Amino acid sequence: MINLLKQPEYKACRDGYGEALLELAKKNKNVVVLCADLEESTRTIDFGKKYPRRFVEVGVAEQNLAGIAAGLALEGKIPFMSSFAVFSPGRNWEQIRISICYNKANVKIVSSHAGLNVGEDGATHQALEDLATMRAIPNMTVIAPCDYLETKKAVMAAAKFKGPIYIRFGREKTPVITAKQSRFQIGRAEILRQGKDVTIIACGPMVAEALKAAEELAKQKITAEVINCHTIKPVDRGTIIKSAKKTKRVVTIEEHEVNGGLGSAVAEVLSQNYPVKMEIIGMPDKFGESGTAQQLLDKYGLNKNAIIKAVKRLI
Repeated sequence: MINLLKQPEYKACRDGYGEALLELAKKNKNVVVLCADLEESTRTIDFGKKYPRRFVEVGVAEQNLAGIAAGLALEGKIPFMSSFAVFSPGRNWEQIRISICYNKANVKIVSSHAGLNVGEDGATHQALEDLATMRAIPNMTVIAPCDYLETKKAVMAAAKFKGPIYIRFGREKTPVITAKQSRFQIGRAEILRQGKDVTIIACGPMVAEALKAAEELAKQKITAEVINCHTIKPVDRGTIIKSAKKTKRVVTIEEHEVNGGLGSAVAEVLSQNYPVKMEIIGMPDKFGESGTAQQLLDKYGLNKNAIIKAVKRLI
């Protein structure tokens, strides 16, 4: 059981991405990286410096980013294309759909600065719809790792996986709640804390909030099962159904719109297999605004307090 009452280390997922790319480059000469004029922000800059012949800077041209990546994949390379989530898949969704997914091209789409934690950059740069738009495309796998270490594992796993993958994470440093030895498997959710009264399912940085909420609820004699559902598509139906049968109540939380993301994926599974009381916590069908990351998360109810309130409503 993970205890966040102890002070965790804070690291950015994008740093894990950059480090994973360098490790992959040593192991596989077919790994190539593409970026759309955001090398420093996406942490692809060190790869470009060390492996300039395997790095493609396309400039501010995200549609070309997807097209070039698709072509490289169809020629046997393993391209990782990087940008901010509002630009990729925000600006190049059609090229991802046709050039990459229709062709089952082995492209890894890795997007940073997703969610509200872009903060002061405001609504135009806060990608809150990307999970929905990406999981709707056939042949696409969708992953939202919960921390720096899990991001590294997701990137390493993506390189071995055959087919299109979308990996998203935020800009800010977040608590490192997993361990180096923690298991990561695409399509397999992880139960981080056992419970019998309610199931809390989260992805991305909201996993840490779910664990904090579970610790607070335990003080009130409410035991929460916490599931890290890092893979949104294909979602782990077995783990979700088994937990719901045990607790009879489910709360989901994500740094994404309430429509079409993790909560929707879980609701689809449960409504067809084992309907239970459920609450979906996410961005409430709104655009964001400018403010610090924490101010925005608190304003829109993406924190442990919102989870606790939802659990009590269900109970």
